[in-house]
Amino acid sequence: MVEGDNESFYRTIVFLAGSIEMGVAEDWQTQVSNAILAKEGLDRVLVLNPRRDDWDSSWEQTIDNPNFKEQVEWELDGLEEAYCIPMYFDPDTKSPITLLEFGMFSDSGSLIVCCPKGFWRRGNIEIVCAREDIPLFDNKEEFIEATLADLKDWETQVEIQFKPK
Repeated sequence: MVEGDNESFYRTIVFLAGSIEMGVAEDWQTQVSNAILAKEGLDRVLVLNPRRDDWDSSWEQTIDNPNFKEQVEWELDGLEEAYCIPMYFDPDTKSPITLLEFGMFSDSGSLIVCCPKGFWRRGNIEIVCAREDIPLFDNKEEFIEATLADLKDWETQVEIQFKPK
């Protein structure tokens, strides 16, 4: 994921998981990414954003499609390497992939979740967050502030090294 001369530069990875559904979900990833980039002291945070302007919705979603497979593997690798996974459920979407990733990483200790009222499976999100002690927010502003606070606390504690695969 992080290779070459820059591999030891980053202290932590943030993976922006959540609603995309091109043309339906708001671009919340840019808001979170900009907040991280603007926060003093977080200059060694690598933000991974799976939203792609060049995403081709005509790609067959199968393991045999190299473009699709590369995207999904990149996302899974990023989620596995991330220290912090801010996850946003846009109430105007169904977000099946976000629900899948929520289930996969709910016991990772890395999630910070925003699920506004109106999301069609909010009750399920609330129950899992309570069970796994995952921070859950109703509004994006508090969610972003909690993400920044989590990163600020961590930045002063540990440095990790990444090894190319």
